[in-house]
Amino acid sequence: MICVFHLGMQTANDSHSEARQFYRRSLELLSDRDVPFLVGGAYAMGLYTGIHRETKDFDIYVRARDIDLVLETFRQDGCQVEATFPHWLAKVFCGEHLIDVIYRAGNGLCEVDDSWLDRSERRDVLGVSTPVTAPEELIWMKAYIMERERYDGADVAHLLFACADKIDWKHLLQRFGEDWRVLLSHLVLFGFIYPSERHRVPPAVIETLCQRVRAEQVLPVTGQICRGPLLSRAQYLIDVEERGFRDARLETRCQMTTNDLQFWTANIPAEAGASASPTSQE
Repeated sequence: MICVFHLGMQTANDSHSEARQFYRRSLELLSDRDVPFLVGGAYAMGLYTGIHRETKDFDIYVRARDIDLVLETFRQDGCQVEATFPHWLAKVFCGEHLIDVIYRAGNGLCEVDDSWLDRSERRDVLGVSTPVTAPEELIWMKAYIMERERYDGADVAHLLFACADKIDWKHLLQRFGEDWRVLLSHLVLFGFIYPSERHRVPPAVIETLCQRVRAEQVLPVTGQICRGPLLSRAQYLIDVEERGFRDARLETRCQMTTNDLQFWTANIPAEAGASASPTSQE
């Protein structure tokens, strides 16, 4: 797939059409080569929720062990590729158009594994029959994104609104594991956002999570750990750099090395900023 573009002035519609052609050809390419992948991001959100938004890229999810195969497949077909952040993200470029190749979340969690593929739903994406990431996995990955410049809580709420009646709640609870408080926070907000829909979250799920909260109140806590960096790479730096808290991203369950963490932190966008010092003012 050699990417060829006409020189000269392009309209927005021309660019949009070219992008769609590139994305469609990419889906066909991966399918023809039997490369395991799923579609996620804005396209998956649109398919499940009916909320469609224009984005500058296209997200596909692959298993970490397949990333080299995916990038080589695109490279052989004339696209530029880069291992942007080795612990979670690579990119494929075709002119001005871009595909994000994601194999876990930026916090080192939510790794794409075999069950993502097994639980995917086959949908029509740009005219190609394509596996699409299941709602539970989309919720799991989006639930942690609480940056200053980006918060995916609305996406989680809209996914719950659209899919609550068919969600595998047992699987979703298992996905969050020890981070069940993150899920509970989104479920509480869902009931606040949509009072008339709160009954669609099974009461047993809420009760299970609330029982965990009550049980935690009597458990002793040892050591100081901050899980804030799992939600935002910028806003809790003060806690791990100045206040003596251990960074939860360095736990063994997070697939990040110290070098990964430093590189990820060094690339915080300017608009995100870092956590303000205790004496500073907004």
